[in-house]
Amino acid sequence: MAYLGEDTPKLGFGLMRLPREEDGETIDVEQTSQMVDEFMAAGGTYFDTARAYGPSEAATKLALVDRYPRDSYTLASKCAAWNGANSAEEARAFLDTSLELTGAGYFDYYLLHNLGGTRSRFFDDWGLWDWIKEMKEAGKVRHWGFSFHDNADVLDEILTQHPDAEFVQLQINYADWEDPGVQSKRCWEVARKHGKPIVIMEPVKGGMLANPPEQVVDILRAAEPDSTPVSWALRFAMNVEGIITMLSGMSDIEQMRQNIATWKALAPLTPEETTTIERARAKFAELIPVPCTGCHYCMDDCPVGMNISGMMEMLNRAALYGEAKGKRGYGFASRDCLASACIGCGQCESVCPQHIPIIENLAQCAARFE
Repeated sequence: MAYLGEDTPKLGFGLMRLPREEDGETIDVEQTSQMVDEFMAAGGTYFDTARAYGPSEAATKLALVDRYPRDSYTLASKCAAWNGANSAEEARAFLDTSLELTGAGYFDYYLLHNLGGTRSRFFDDWGLWDWIKEMKEAGKVRHWGFSFHDNADVLDEILTQHPDAEFVQLQINYADWEDPGVQSKRCWEVARKHGKPIVIMEPVKGGMLANPPEQVVDILRAAEPDSTPVSWALRFAMNVEGIITMLSGMSDIEQMRQNIATWKALAPLTPEETTTIERARAKFAELIPVPCTGCHYCMDDCPVGMNISGMMEMLNRAALYGEAKGKRGYGFASRDCLASACIGCGQCESVCPQHIPIIENLAQCAARFE
C-alpha cells in the first residue's frame, strides 16, 4: 500500500537559507527565482517555508507562487506557536498570515512546528491539534503533521496521543543517526512503528556536513575521491526508508545544481559506502563538541541581543583548528555583545532544537576567549 508522499521527488527545496542581497537581510529574489526554475525543470516539486523563517514566505510568493501554476508544486509551511504568539488566537492567525504572504491559497503540507521540550505545551494548551484538523476540513490545509526536536520516547508519546497526524518532520543525517541526544535513528524507528511517513530536515546538519573537519574529509575522499562531502550526506538521507522528501536549505544556484546532480544519480548505498559513512560518523562525533546547526531560534528573543550561534561556532572552531582560531573568530562574533553578558535566563535553551547547554557553553566562551 502506497504511503503519503511516496511518489514525491526525494529532493525538497528548503526555503530557510535563501540567498541574500548585500545587506545580508533582504532575500535575493532574482537568484531565488533562478533556483526555483532549475529545481522545477529538474522535476522537483516540494517547497518548504515557514513564518519563523523571516521574509521567506514573501519571497516564496515572488519566486514561486506568482510564477507557476498552483498544481505544479507542493508547498509546506508551519505554525510555531511558541514563537511570537501570546494566545491561541494569535497562534491560529499564523496560518492566515502565511497564506496571505505566500498567496498560495492553501498549503499542501502544514506543520505544527518544532515540538519537544517546553514548546509542546503551547500546542496542547491552545487546542491546536483540533484546530489544525478543522483547517484541513476547511480546505486551507491538504495534509497536516508536525516537526519535532526531542527524544524518541517523547515522539512516541505524541504519536500515541495524536495518531491521526499524517506525517512527521525529523532531523536526520549521518552524524546524528546514532547520537544519544538527537536520536535520529530511534526517532525514525518510532515514526515507522506508528506508520508515519517522514520529511527529513537538516540532512547536512546546518552545513556542518558540507564542510566537515579535514579528518572526516580524508575518510570520505579515500573511499570515493570524486565525491563531495555534501553528496555523501545527501545520499545517506535520501536512502532512508519511508520518506516523503529530504529538505535541503540551498543558498545559491551552485548548491542547487550540485544537489540536483546527487539526487539524479541516487542509488542504494553499498555495504562499502555504509561502512565509510559509519567511520565518518564516528570521527565527526569525536571532533565536534557543540552540535549547533545555526538555526538562530536561540537568538530571536535573547534579552541582551547576543550572537549565540556565532559563539557556539567559535567553540567548534577552537576544537578543530586550535584555541587561537576560536579566539580570533570570537572577536567578530562578540562585537555587539560579549558572552559574559549572558544573564542566564534560559530562553535560548528552552527553544534550542539540539538541546545544547548554551548557558554553560557561553560561560566557556567568556572564560576562554575574553
